[in-house]
Amino acid sequence: MAPQKTILVTGASGFIAAHVLTSFLEAGYAVRGTVRSEATAEKVRQSHAKYADRLSFAIVPDMGVPDAFDDAVKGVDGVIHTATPFQIQVEDNERDLLRPAIDGTVNILQSIKKYAPQVNRVVVTSSFASIFDLSKGNRPGYTYTEADWNPATYEEAAKPTTSGGFAYCAAKALAERAAWDFVATEKPNFDLVTLCPPMVYGPNENATADLSKLNTSSADLYQLMAPTNKPTDPLPTNGFWSFVDVRDVALAHLRAYEVPEAGGERFFLCRGNFSYQMMADILREKIPELRDRVPIGKPGSGFGGVELYKPDSSKAQKILGIKFRDLEEPVVDAARSLLELEKKTVAA
Repeated sequence: MAPQKTILVTGASGFIAAHVLTSFLEAGYAVRGTVRSEATAEKVRQSHAKYADRLSFAIVPDMGVPDAFDDAVKGVDGVIHTATPFQIQVEDNERDLLRPAIDGTVNILQSIKKYAPQVNRVVVTSSFASIFDLSKGNRPGYTYTEADWNPATYEEAAKPTTSGGFAYCAAKALAERAAWDFVATEKPNFDLVTLCPPMVYGPNENATADLSKLNTSSADLYQLMAPTNKPTDPLPTNGFWSFVDVRDVALAHLRAYEVPEAGGERFFLCRGNFSYQMMADILREKIPELRDRVPIGKPGSGFGGVELYKPDSSKAQKILGIKFRDLEEPVVDAARSLLELEKKTVAA
């Protein structure tokens, strides 16, 4: 029997990372997670308690510091880099978004090259933000694939007058480009796979989740079902239109590590487009107890006449063997997990 492989997952307390941990642990791997503190490590231990014998941690307080990952990478067989700031409201685009995303990515690749020659593949969690061209708007009739790149520059994104949303998208694109550039120029022992999901919805498994500290996409869905809402309230307007289920994203990370043909490839992970109206329709139909707090809007109106680009994720379906879930499943499962969080919050 082959010895058990150990996979390093950075940002192990995150929303996507929690499901990535589960995917690898269920597949029989040992997992070492990076977290910022021992207190966070303990929370992740509790959320993944049934795998305690195969779960360990490395404390990395600041991934932007040179050599931050040197100890974390030693002795692992593969690396999944999910850690990145996902926030839109920041004080300083360069300090809070651009530098952490780019430096954290380059730092871990440098540490692997120096201290983990046994690693043959690194999977980086990028984003549809690194594909999407914000300057083109909804781009009706256009089809987005992995071949597209967000053209935003560092200089544009770093300006104090630039919105946090634009800077976040730029940070994702620039960090991913930095990873590909590193592999091209440094020629390390490992190959690279990058995964580009859009809005990621689904149940909360991450141990740090509470209603006041929800990750961005969970908070995005929770706004539709907040207890203070009324059925007559207006629905929010979509800022982003494409979605994927978090469990499909987690499976894609596992497959990206395991499937030989994935090496050196970039994958767009997406089921399709959605609107808040479509989400509200699902919540009101499938979870009756939410009807008094989900805005009605205009039921059945779909995209409300808005014309959109088309997402094409056929490459991920073909090479990684992913069959993406329809919108109903992540919306219903996310809402039920958020209702459970509400109960815990009230009990506490």
